[in-house]
Amino acid sequence: MAHSKEFEKLLEKYGKLAYIKPSMLPNIDLYMDQVTTFMDEKLKEFKRHPDDKILTKTMINNYTKNNLLPPSEKKKYSQEHLLLLIFIYYLKNILSINDIQTLLQPLNEHYFGNEEDEGLSMKDIYKDIVHLETQMFRPFYKDILGKINLAEKSFPDVPEESREYLQNFAMVCMLGFDVYLKKQMIETIIDDMKE
Repeated sequence: MAHSKEFEKLLEKYGKLAYIKPSMLPNIDLYMDQVTTFMDEKLKEFKRHPDDKILTKTMINNYTKNNLLPPSEKKKYSQEHLLLLIFIYYLKNILSINDIQTLLQPLNEHYFGNEEDEGLSMKDIYKDIVHLETQMFRPFYKDILGKINLAEKSFPDVPEESREYLQNFAMVCMLGFDVYLKKQMIETIIDDMKE
């Protein structure tokens, strides 16, 4: 597979992508333009294309209308709003708005603006989630290297001019199947939460 070194470079890149740490959040509430600028700046490495938008005013308004995000206070957004927007950003690529709403509703009801429930703040929850996710990179890296190895061994009898395409196709299919299975599990968990 001619691109195996490129896949490894991608893995290194993804390993270096930094989460927005709670300490990076502004200590003051932000207006909507400031929120979109903040998110665009902090998550720019996640853009597929340079001109992609991480977050727009329309998105924020839609998230509020769909009860994913509590309304701003006097047109200003708090650190808790920013944390929710970060969660939404990652989830929206794989889940429907309804599923995200189901997932975030208890978070909004019990923890947004309220540290009394279990003594947890939104920041505490965010820190714990980030900690869990950073621990996942090593197993993820090994899994991807295993898939690269499998793809490189696929289609050995195909002429070389077709082999690279077919091996890349195999890699995409393996990754896609992995995402599909995980998405099915996520949807099952969310369906159980609805009940």
